[in-house]
Amino acid sequence: MRVAGVRSVSTNDFANQVVRWFEQNGRHDLPWQHPATPYRVWISEVMLQQTQVTTVIPYFERFIDRFPDVQALARAPLDEVLSLWAGLGYYARARNLHRCARVLVDEHRGEFPASLEAVMALPGIGRSTAGAILSLSRGEPHAILDGNVKRVLARYFAVPGWPGRTSVARRLWALSESVTPSVRAGEFNQAMMDLGATVCTRQPACHACPLEPGCQALAQGAVGDYPGRRPRRDKPHRQTTMLIIQSDRGVLLERRPATGIWAGLWSLPETDDSPAQWAIERLGLRLEATGAGEAIQHQFTHFSLSIAPVYCQLAGAAALRDNQHLWYNPGVDEPPGMPAPVQRLLKTLEPTP
Repeated sequence: MRVAGVRSVSTNDFANQVVRWFEQNGRHDLPWQHPATPYRVWISEVMLQQTQVTTVIPYFERFIDRFPDVQALARAPLDEVLSLWAGLGYYARARNLHRCARVLVDEHRGEFPASLEAVMALPGIGRSTAGAILSLSRGEPHAILDGNVKRVLARYFAVPGWPGRTSVARRLWALSESVTPSVRAGEFNQAMMDLGATVCTRQPACHACPLEPGCQALAQGAVGDYPGRRPRRDKPHRQTTMLIIQSDRGVLLERRPATGIWAGLWSLPETDDSPAQWAIERLGLRLEATGAGEAIQHQFTHFSLSIAPVYCQLAGAAALRDNQHLWYNPGVDEPPGMPAPVQRLLKTLEPTP
């Protein structure tokens, strides 16, 4: 195999070393591996984006228990899908899962297409996820390039630069395709992910790596320099006020807009106006006693958010005439899909008798 700017290496040697290591040291008992159907692999791969395996496992098991196949997922209301996803973050992933399930049922008879291109055309499925679905479930020889694989390849071939740059990503894709074998591709891809997750980590155990003899970053004494870091930018800080409006029916929740942060989730109302004015103008409700709580902090990928809660008590009947608001009784009602910081705020409340 030859890729511009890196030394030549035998595809068979590279793949064989990785697969042999996997046979003895890889992860063979992950819940989505038994059985490794396209549906189960797909759900796991989407959940694992930006999220560690130990966090994903209980979410995956609950999700599969409720939605055992693509037909069950397609039939489910989006609110139920978002509820089971709550806490994993990056909620667009859950919305895309739901959309994709409906496309699979409506247009593909509930089955994943045979070609990589057709799988990539499905909602929310990119090149690496498509390759993982087809290789891990069907053994087809498609390359992948998740964060763990990027780290292994960047170090072994000493590829400079941040993988988020198009030119660097293109080079890493070329390497991934070149080392992916035509047989046992599923085992190889799982092995590469396991190697990056357990050995070639941010603080690597190079002595335990099957690729140690040929690793260029190690030969340079510069393992920590690969892959290149994302260019640093100051993270902006935002502030908001959330209203915790309580009545004899629970706490008032408001559905977020269909686009933007926490799209479609149930959240606490936000306002820059006085709570009493907001409630009268928006909902025709009257509030009485109010008090401010301690602000909490929440980190997004691109900014941080400070949330100042204001506690309010509803005066009069808790009638609502739209489907964008609901009364939720924490500890009693089945929780709808809510952002993690809203869940944190509501944990401090006692159930309404």
